Amino acid sequence: MESKIEHLKMIQGIITRMNTNSFQIKGWTITLVSALLALYANSRKVTYIFIALIPVLIFWFLDSYYLQQERKFRELYKEIVNTAHYGTDIKEFEMLIDKYKDCKCCLVKTMTSITILPLYLLLSLGLIIGGFILK
Repeated sequence: MESKIEHLKMIQGIITRMNTNSFQIKGWTITLVSALLALYANSRKVTYIFIALIPVLIFWFLDSYYLQQERKFRELYKEIVNTAHYGTDIKEFEMLIDKYKDCKCCLVKTMTSITILPLYLLLSLGLIIGGFILK
């Protein structure tokens, strides 16, 4: 039982790190877009607005990837909590998450989740529309 609790603590630590990474990526996205918009304001070159789309799309993918990994580790956590024979059904300290391929753990589902889609979609649409209006 002791090793099961330690295993759950390890998984919870991983989930916390994934969540922290996701939060930081959102901050980096806002910072980079703001910096590129400041460059636009200084030079009036619309190119900076369209260049700002690149980090938005890259960070959208990266943020979604971290959420996907977090969801897989949550599934592993639930499985370990609910297993009656820890050590036989699931090996001690095993971290195999590739078996969780259901819909909520797929990348497309995480990219369109309520915690990710609004920020990146609004930023992308705002930059595209703003870029064409100011062109």
